[in-house]
Amino acid sequence: MVVGITRVQVVLPGNDSLKGKRSILRRTLERVRARFHVSVAEVGDHEKLTRGLIGIATIGVDGRKIEAVLARVVDFIEGTGLVQVLAVETEITGYN
Repeated sequence: MVVGITRVQVVLPGNDSLKGKRSILRRTLERVRARFHVSVAEVGDHEKLTRGLIGIATIGVDGRKIEAVLARVVDFIEGTGLVQVLAVETEITGYN
C-alpha cells in the first residue's frame, strides 16, 4: 500500500473577504473531487484572505502512479485560473 500526500500553497489574487476566499476554494476543491478520485480539503491558512493551503491525499499500490496523479491534480489546480500555486510539497510513503 502506498499513500501520497501533497500540500499546495495557493494565492487568491485580488480577494478581499473571507467569504470570497471560501467561495474560490470551495469551487477549486469541488472541481478536483469531480475530476480526480482523491481526498482534498483546505488544511491551513484559514484566516488569511489572500492565501490558502490545500491538502490532497490518495492511496494505491504503485508509488509512481500515485505521484503522477498528485502532479496532475496540482497542474489542474493551477490551470483553473482561480488560484495561483506558490509552493508544492509531496510525500509518498509505502506501507507493508
